[in-house]
Amino acid sequence: MEVIEPGGDVSGAVLVIHSWWGLTGSFRHYGQSLARAGYLVGLTDLFGGRTADTESEARRLRAQPRRIPMYRTLENDIRTLREAAGGRRPLGVVGFSMGGHWAVWLSQRPEYEVSAAILYYAARAGDFSNCRAAILAHFAETDPWVSGAGRARMERAILLAECRYRAHDYPGTSHWFAEDARADAYRPDAADLALRRDVAHLGHYLGGAETCEA
Repeated sequence: MEVIEPGGDVSGAVLVIHSWWGLTGSFRHYGQSLARAGYLVGLTDLFGGRTADTESEARRLRAQPRRIPMYRTLENDIRTLREAAGGRRPLGVVGFSMGGHWAVWLSQRPEYEVSAAILYYAARAGDFSNCRAAILAHFAETDPWVSGAGRARMERAILLAECRYRAHDYPGTSHWFAEDARADAYRPDAADLALRRDVAHLGHYLGGAETCEA
């Protein structure tokens, strides 16, 4: 895990979970923006430093055998990040696509004590009855990777559990719209708006500034 220190006091800790392209510059840039807003940011690396440029490469990275399961890596990173933040500070998680599925999974499990979760173009259902996180979700207008039915199942489960939830849709966007390394899909105006919403969400539920300069 890479850690980005804030410039001043630590308002909280945020774990950023990359998409299936691996820990590319997109997530370092995003993490730096959160650090400027006062958060200690951990950039998890589920692929051991490897990244992908094509979908076939990404599929191979995701499917590769690994000595430590992904959930154990995330568990260890959360523990390390909390220790670096000075103990029991509130924790947020942000996940992009594949990472968004993991952000949901972490938020569903009370042992990780996630206070705020943010999802980018991801939907995962399951049991939210023990979720204590406030969830913010960003969805693309056109997205073959996130079905309307899958999103509806997740949102029904969240509603049933009476979790705090807010979703935003971004016109004219497709999957990967917030990742500047994906030149074919990146939409800077939508990404900047989503980032501002993220900082407001984290500021409300973790403490700290509710605005930032992207």
